[in-house]
Amino acid sequence: MLNLNNNATNVKKELLIKITKLQLNGNLNSKEINNIPKEIAPRDKTPIGCCIYHDREILRMRILAKMGISVEKYNEEKELEDYATDALNRESPTWPMLTVLHDACNACVKQDYIVTNACQGCFARPCIINCPKKAIDIKKRAAINPEKCIHCGLCERNCPYHAIIKVPVPCEEACPVGAISKGADGHEVIDYHKCIFCGKCIRECPFGAMMDKSQLLDVIKHIMNNKKVVALYAPSIASQFRATSSQLETAFKKLGFNDVIEVALGADICAEKEAKEFSERMKRGDKLMTTSCCSAYVRAVHIHVPELDTCVSETKSPMHYTAEIARQKYPDCITVFIGPCLAKRREGFGDDLVDYVLSAEEIDAFLIAKEIDLSIIENSDKKNIPTATGRNFARSGGVAEAVKSRLTDSSILKLDVIDGLNRDGMKKLKMYGDINSGKIQQPTDCANLIEVMACEGGCIAGPCTITSANIASVFLNKYVKETEKK
Repeated sequence: MLNLNNNATNVKKELLIKITKLQLNGNLNSKEINNIPKEIAPRDKTPIGCCIYHDREILRMRILAKMGISVEKYNEEKELEDYATDALNRESPTWPMLTVLHDACNACVKQDYIVTNACQGCFARPCIINCPKKAIDIKKRAAINPEKCIHCGLCERNCPYHAIIKVPVPCEEACPVGAISKGADGHEVIDYHKCIFCGKCIRECPFGAMMDKSQLLDVIKHIMNNKKVVALYAPSIASQFRATSSQLETAFKKLGFNDVIEVALGADICAEKEAKEFSERMKRGDKLMTTSCCSAYVRAVHIHVPELDTCVSETKSPMHYTAEIARQKYPDCITVFIGPCLAKRREGFGDDLVDYVLSAEEIDAFLIAKEIDLSIIENSDKKNIPTATGRNFARSGGVAEAVKSRLTDSSILKLDVIDGLNRDGMKKLKMYGDINSGKIQQPTDCANLIEVMACEGGCIAGPCTITSANIASVFLNKYVKETEKK
């Protein structure tokens, strides 16, 4: 996984902050926005691309994505201020949610194995001995015949000098469902019929070519127009900031949200419903049931493992149930889910109760733009405290444990947790699909409740987070323990 601290994420953050400040000052669609590329890439800065002017052009396109506009519609003759006017005038976010910046895409060479200068042409020759296709010859140094190579990696794993290395295409390698491939021009394209919107490509692309289209501009517009806007923040968001839940909620209100509701309350509703559904399914003889809070996983099943489709819990997600709470309290409010991933934004497009979805990255930029320091906000009393298990939905295994704790008879329960939808995770899903369809016999020790998280470690490791999963886990522990003090 690409480290969170890198130039691509830093530039994304800087752009979000600058755009947000301009909007808050009422200057987004002014000539000031045209100067942002020059500010980030001044003439005396060493260029990343061929020249500083190309870098500025790339930045212009990145700004479009941060304003929620597809870069595929980019016109170099049109000023950024005019694009900003278009963004401010739109009634709702546009599809698709992803946009690919081809001018930034490196058109990486096809995934391959190569022999480096570290090769010693050794006597043991394990690369030749273990190659199933006899694709390797040695003169002074090993050479791989690309026409025979099947990319199995056995040569890499057996070389005692680690002289053979794998050169991946990061976005293709990260995609668990093969939704990314090269177009006719060698640049990457996304097949939205296959895509599960897990966001792994955004996180892993070293050139920042895979981009999400932000909805922050739309949310700020409604706040500035004095609409009743309600923030629904996921447990994973509480793990991203060094603050208590009451400090975080006060900060959201300082941002202009009229009310703030923990999505952990919706998680409690979800766990209750899934526990009841699981018991009913087992009574009627179902082989297994899977949890449903991770929308990337649910889409993966619908598209790629239809044999498992009937096993997906019919219970809605915590986001949906929290939006219900908000709409019951404020029927005409605008609901804004705040979470760690792209999949929830995709879910929001299909849920009439959810108007917008923001990420941890966007909220972080919003807080910085308004100069809100979470550390100096005083704690306050909270009402409607969710359970510890509701808040623990944010980590892998937390959903399954929440369901288990609500079962009247847990003796029938056999748990399994698929921690991350990488290619191994997809293989495991397909295995359960084969069990459900009867293609393979159900083992006696087969799990009957399977929790699936698209991100390894759970939502705290989502693709749009700002804190490493290890540190986020520590903050989540503190957030969960808050319930014990009440």
